[in-house]
Amino acid sequence: MTNKPPHDRRTARLAAEKEVLRYAREHPEFGQAHVAEALRAAGFNISPSGVRYLWQEHGLETTYKRLKALERSSGPEFELSPNQREFLRRGDVSRKLARKTQRRTVAGSAETEATAERRQLILAAAAQLFGERGYNGASVRDLAQQVGLLPGSVYHHFPSKEELFVEVHREGFRQLIADVEAAIGREADPWRRLELACTAHIHALVEGNSISTVTGVSLFSLHEPRLKRRLQGDRDRYEEIFVRLIGDLELPGGIDRTLLRMFLFGALNWTLIWFRPGKKKPQEIARQMVTMIRGH
Repeated sequence: MTNKPPHDRRTARLAAEKEVLRYAREHPEFGQAHVAEALRAAGFNISPSGVRYLWQEHGLETTYKRLKALERSSGPEFELSPNQREFLRRGDVSRKLARKTQRRTVAGSAETEATAERRQLILAAAAQLFGERGYNGASVRDLAQQVGLLPGSVYHHFPSKEELFVEVHREGFRQLIADVEAAIGREADPWRRLELACTAHIHALVEGNSISTVTGVSLFSLHEPRLKRRLQGDRDRYEEIFVRLIGDLELPGGIDRTLLRMFLFGALNWTLIWFRPGKKKPQEIARQMVTMIRGH
């Protein structure tokens, strides 16, 4: 709950600063416009640029920096969500690459960094919304409210809901492909490679972020023809990994490898429905599935 501002100017500034920092802790994904709007509604005289100025004074001017500050804090009240942890992980990777390449100027870096963070934040929130409500049930207005932006700010990054939906899946398939290829990279045995790929897929579904979850499920979701065509290329690139994996297996004659692949994907994606944390782990589930296919 936002506190009401006092009348004394200096005291009012300190009170506004306190509220701005509270929003940084409790809603690190909110943009400066959303925070300023909320504070003005509570009676504080502050602009979006004023919010950003206070964030900069405390080194909190980007979502990444606000989440990093929370990560360094102690106590259960500051525990990060899976999406926030994934956001930080990707931010860490991006910063390492930026330091290595040194392609950007110091002046341009902060602006580019903030834009990239906001884009990633929108994608994560959109994936969660699409997962909960489906494509038709989700709206850009609801998404904007969830991430603390104005709808126009979302459209600045993604010109339509369809573009946003496609980009969520494109990013998700990039993550899935990277995870699976990393898992099977050093293994030579065909059955073991399939097991490791299945483990990575299940892990992404039940323990990953919202982007990988909604993407994995979409492999068997029914979308309108236009959306299906736009997603097909990314789906095919991911499925091609399993085409190769199943193609390398020694199987009895007469086994249709395409049907086997579809059967396997169905079983893998169904884990999202019945999986319960604390029981069987992804690697145990994958091992059992592959054993059933192999027969021993």
